[in-house]
Amino acid sequence: MTTETTIFAPASGFGRAAISVIRISGPACAPLLSALGGTLPPPRRLSLRRLRDPADGRVLDQALVAWMPGPATLTGEDMAELHLHGGLAVRAGVIRALAGFPGCRAAEPGAFSRRAVLNGRLDLTEAEGIADLIDAETEAQRRQALRQLEGALGRQVADWRACAIECLAATEAALDFSDEGDVDDAALGAALFNRARDLRDEIAAALADGRRGERLREGFTVVIAGPPNAGKSTLLNALSRRDAAIVSPVPGTTRDVIEVRCDLGGLPVLLVDTAGLRETADAVEAEGIARTRARMGSADLVLELVPPGATATAAAPPAAPGRVLRVRTKADLVEEQGESGAGSGLPVSALAGLGLDQLLAAIQAEAQASLGGGDALVTRERHREALTRCVAHLDRVVGAGSRELPELVAEDLRLAVRALGEVGGHVGVEEMLDRLFAGFCIGK
Repeated sequence: MTTETTIFAPASGFGRAAISVIRISGPACAPLLSALGGTLPPPRRLSLRRLRDPADGRVLDQALVAWMPGPATLTGEDMAELHLHGGLAVRAGVIRALAGFPGCRAAEPGAFSRRAVLNGRLDLTEAEGIADLIDAETEAQRRQALRQLEGALGRQVADWRACAIECLAATEAALDFSDEGDVDDAALGAALFNRARDLRDEIAAALADGRRGERLREGFTVVIAGPPNAGKSTLLNALSRRDAAIVSPVPGTTRDVIEVRCDLGGLPVLLVDTAGLRETADAVEAEGIARTRARMGSADLVLELVPPGATATAAAPPAAPGRVLRVRTKADLVEEQGESGAGSGLPVSALAGLGLDQLLAAIQAEAQASLGGGDALVTRERHREALTRCVAHLDRVVGAGSRELPELVAEDLRLAVRALGEVGGHVGVEEMLDRLFAGFCIGK
């Protein structure tokens, strides 16, 4: 891809700082640097320059300038970086000067990474890895994003696509050049279908991962449920170590869902406090209970809180697709009153700190089993949908075997190749690029 527009944007955080970095990419980089600093600095070295506004010659800053001629750059174009003093006025003055230079404009979110994809410096999965790395909040998310950025999925999909293309090439050769002596008459024989079957099985095995990659990006959802005054909000505050929810002895205080994101052993965990489960005529509380049941229906783990004197059956939440862990709350009161505390479930006292470490360990074990440690290959629904379509096309090829018309075999292989190409961004990517880079920060 070639472009006549040169883009620029701050590549460092906003606000007062020691250094402010401005990134530039496009064909006007060299003349722009010459106009700002008087001379073009040596390539790929930081050079000290006194920057002047090309419009009127005013001194803007004394800065370090890096000049990086393409195509061996992030974007595949000529690039430059200005390492300015980090004052707001300095950065604003330099940005105004850049905006006034012919052929230059401010970059939109993700514009630099988008040019890298379009110029073949990154594939789409690596660009998604950049976005995930920026958004990573936990160690496991960081590891998963870094694997994507380093091309773990991209390389694997490229190998799968190369195999599918070889199968397609053999099929089309048998169709179009069957009268040529160097074309194998048995191209549509058992070898091709065995290879397609092996490819299908390998992709299907990668998909059979319990959606660990997508779930790690979104976080492991733990819903705290139980009857009113079971200690749900107190437990949420104790687990998150902050006053996230209002605690009151009045039943029905919590009427809406309260969410707290936590880093538990490097894994992202979303703790959800909910309204107490009971029959009520209060319309607002009833809506809160309906939201509780909805969140329980999509939770990875439900903590079923059973207060002293309540039976587990009476306190039990409705069935959830994930696991249910029973927790017997207010264990300190049970001990003080000399009650036996009999019954299944983990005894916990949020106020006294009893059993919290064991509960956190149990939640972490469930999250670890569900999410893994950031080694998933498929990390987005987009990947899964394209790979699932690829498997479906290969299924038809393998299922029909040599009984299928060669033209239909070739078409299914062609569609399988296309589906794999969508993962890496080789085909039909414009709409995907718009969605992906809209979520990037400016300057990336």
